[in-house]
Amino acid sequence: MKYALLIYAGPVRPEDVRPVDGVMDNWLDYTAALRQSGALLGAEQLEPADTSTTVSVPGGERLLTDGPFMETKEHLGGFYLIDVPDLDTAIDWAAKMPIMRYGRVEVRPVVEGAEWQAGLK
Repeated sequence: MKYALLIYAGPVRPEDVRPVDGVMDNWLDYTAALRQSGALLGAEQLEPADTSTTVSVPGGERLLTDGPFMETKEHLGGFYLIDVPDLDTAIDWAAKMPIMRYGRVEVRPVVEGAEWQAGLK
């Protein structure tokens, strides 16, 4: 079954980022372990939320808003897409993620077999 591991943490300004020994190695090791297990389908880091553009089309007119749609204390910073046997396994992978030191991970099942997915082939 496919799951998205959605990574959330508080907003961080680039000037506030201080290198922490081993953090990058932790992420690289985590990603390598996922890949070696055969569960990893994809992963991406997102630019900060303030770089986003929100699009809506009220009454048929396109409206663009700089930044995220909602103001929140935590922002979506990236995700892993995995294929594992069950929710418990997905939760186990989420719990091992280095972000657990200062953030959280939402584990969300991916809809499979939907009619619209035929357009992906």
